[in-house]
Amino acid sequence: MITKPFACVLLGLCAFATSAMAAEPTCVSVREGWVRLPPGAMPMAAGYAKIHNGCRTTVVVVGAGSKAFGDVSLHETTLVDGVSRMRAVERLPVAAGATVELKPGGLHLMLMQPEVPLSDGKVLPLRLSLEDGRKVDGQLTVRSGVPR
Repeated sequence: MITKPFACVLLGLCAFATSAMAAEPTCVSVREGWVRLPPGAMPMAAGYAKIHNGCRTTVVVVGAGSKAFGDVSLHETTLVDGVSRMRAVERLPVAAGATVELKPGGLHLMLMQPEVPLSDGKVLPLRLSLEDGRKVDGQLTVRSGVPR
């Protein structure tokens, strides 16, 4: 039999744990997100941003999505024997307190099958999925050139 004081303590701990879990996603943020405006009617674009982890532990990005694109994935461009190669990145760890930059010529988002017309200045939604099940929302602004 659970006593009334014990039940109150248990409910209080559950409420605290729930509020802590709800607040935790805010420690990861997407900053300065942008999309390079593709030439013509290309069915793909590239997205860039800074992913900051203000959490006390490492987080791992395992997916990305956007209502503005049919398919979004994380890729990395590398130079191997003088040849530029691109590969999918399944897991992107971000250390506690660190920022990982998605930028041209390196880590980036492949944005395929646009669902909306892309135009300079348009703001698009982005959602990152973390390995622990949390979601992090951000924005990508369409740019005709590289922001300074």
